[in-house]
Amino acid sequence: MLDKDQKEALQIAKELTAKLIEVRSVTQSNIGDVFPNIFRVVYTTILEVSKDSGK
Repeated sequence: MLDKDQKEALQIAKELTAKLIEVRSVTQSNIGDVFPNIFRVVYTTILEVSKDSGK
């Protein structure tokens, strides 16, 4: 089960990936490589911001 931060990161990563598909930066052939990296960066950022804000 995903925690709140993971769910938020997943939603943001999906939206970013959709935008990148629209501008043709992401294709069917590279989405498997791109999406996990986007998710990882977003999730890590959320965790760092949460830690810095004393969450």
